[in-house]
Amino acid sequence: MYLIGLTGGIASGKSTVARRLYEHGAVHLDADELARRVVAPGTPGLAAIVAEFGERVLQADGSLDRAKLGELVFNDDAARARLNAIVHPAVRELSGRLIAKAEAENPDAVVVYDVPLLVEASVDHPFDLIVVTNAPRKTQVKRLVEERGLDLNQAEARVDAQVDNTRRLQIADVVIDTDGTLAHTMSQTDALWADIAARRAARA
Repeated sequence: MYLIGLTGGIASGKSTVARRLYEHGAVHLDADELARRVVAPGTPGLAAIVAEFGERVLQADGSLDRAKLGELVFNDDAARARLNAIVHPAVRELSGRLIAKAEAENPDAVVVYDVPLLVEASVDHPFDLIVVTNAPRKTQVKRLVEERGLDLNQAEARVDAQVDNTRRLQIADVVIDTDGTLAHTMSQTDALWADIAARRAARA
């Protein structure tokens, strides 16, 4: 198995790169989707969040009110740390099981684990390669406004709340520049896939 850690700031093109690698045949795991699974109704994760923050973070149907929880923790570092202490270990455990499952099903699989918070959450899976998507802050803000409907202040706050991109770039084995055209991003991703094939052939 070949395990790729894919990370990058919000609106930096991670999903585009992940989708292209999936089209080439990679198994795609999305940390955001796993984070939703570990706090689904009936999970220990949701019970722990309710114990920590109260039933005000629940919707009428008993599911997590992500918007309400987000309001509580977005500008409160201590509250966000308490939330992360619940969610991050649960996501690490689930992702570890899914990576092991992918390897058991196909020992030659290429697995792409898309982890926005790879640096912040200290994700420590044994990655063979870490890929970082990179776009300037102004491009990230522009995409959040134009593609996700945020106002300018919201967009800037979302970008600035994340770790400085310099820290991501320091751990990168490969950087994909997503500030240009979609075709440019795709061509870099295609080249990455070809390089992975060559690396694996050399390792065999």
